[in-house]
Amino acid sequence: EVQLVESGGGLVQTEGSLRLSCAASGFRFDDYAISWFRQAPGKEREWVSCISSDGWTGYADSVADRFTISRDNAKNTAYLQMNSLKAEDTAVYSCAALPRTYFSDLFWRQRSLYDYWGRGTQVTVSS
Repeated sequence: EVQLVESGGGLVQTEGSLRLSCAASGFRFDDYAISWFRQAPGKEREWVSCISSDGWTGYADSVADRFTISRDNAKNTAYLQMNSLKAEDTAVYSCAALPRTYFSDLFWRQRSLYDYWGRGTQVTVSS
């Protein structure tokens, strides 16, 4: 059974930090890029960051200087380190797996190309 399971969300104050994890099972992890998306109440899901199977990374402008994505292929896990959190970062964060066929960052934002999705973890930033 294919699974992506997020963890590490919670309630944090402004300027605080959280580290999200995305644990994968049931598929060949290193054949996929992993992205993080987020969805705030009343808003569309937006792409946050992606890491390719060989470690190339990309970020949305809103998080580029505050978030860091990484992965450990030996553990089949991806991470999102979030620092200097703001109230506008409040959302449900989900990870998703994109086949390595889509090797260019032009594809990273296209949700329809992703094969697998996790259910998400809530991040709430209080001011």
